[in-house]
Amino acid sequence: MNWMQLGGSVAAVLVLVLISWLLKLGESRIADTETAKTMAEDALSGFVARDALVGTNGAAALVLGTDGIALLKRHGAKVAARRLARPLWRRPSPEGVTIESGERMFGPVLLYGVLPEDVDRLEAQLTLM
Repeated sequence: MNWMQLGGSVAAVLVLVLISWLLKLGESRIADTETAKTMAEDALSGFVARDALVGTNGAAALVLGTDGIALLKRHGAKVAARRLARPLWRRPSPEGVTIESGERMFGPVLLYGVLPEDVDRLEAQLTLM
């Protein structure tokens, strides 16, 4: 292998990385409440989102629907979603609020930068319907 082939190969890989970055391929950040609501509706059949709480790091969200609450978390290049039963099992932590999903494989989810009062407010909206 000569230096031209090596340089061409490295340049081709860098071009592919640039194209995937420009197209935002593999982007699974939950940017805002509207994105979280759309992701929950797409992932869960029959789910109609009304409100959402999104962690400040974009890794997780709690979405209030007409018939329940959905928990979203980043899982690689995708976003995984689960419906949660009430009452929500949560515990405060220095970074935010940890929501227990009740599934061993899904695990607990940290809503970074979210206060327990915000989770209480979101859950209370479900009973007001």
